[in-house]
Amino acid sequence: MRPPCEIVVWYVIPTIRSELAKELLNLGMKQKEISELLDITQPAVSQYISDKRGHGIKFNDETQELIKEFAKDLMDGKLDQSGIISRICDVCRKVKTEEIVCQLHKEKDNIPLNCNACMGSEAKDGSHPCG
Repeated sequence: MRPPCEIVVWYVIPTIRSELAKELLNLGMKQKEISELLDITQPAVSQYISDKRGHGIKFNDETQELIKEFAKDLMDGKLDQSGIISRICDVCRKVKTEEIVCQLHKEKDNIPLNCNACMGSEAKDGSHPCG
């Protein structure tokens, strides 16, 4: 059984990169510029843009808006490497509140319905929404 953080590495982060690369492309950046900005290879950018990589998750409108704002700030040169990492973490935290990690964990690893290991949001009473 994989820990929830492995789900983030395999599914969430690639989808964030894919959506971010697409937004940057829409803003007029070239694939080579995107690869340098995100510190990934140009072939990886191509795969993200063509949905060969990072396409297994559908983010909600609020998360998509965070990614659009992130892309605009990148395009405008407002973020250094530390800022880029921080913003990726912000988007990832937002995704976790959508229970995507929990759903993927249960789907990919056949986790029992009463599992409480995922990193999703907690209800006000402290209970976990997946368990």
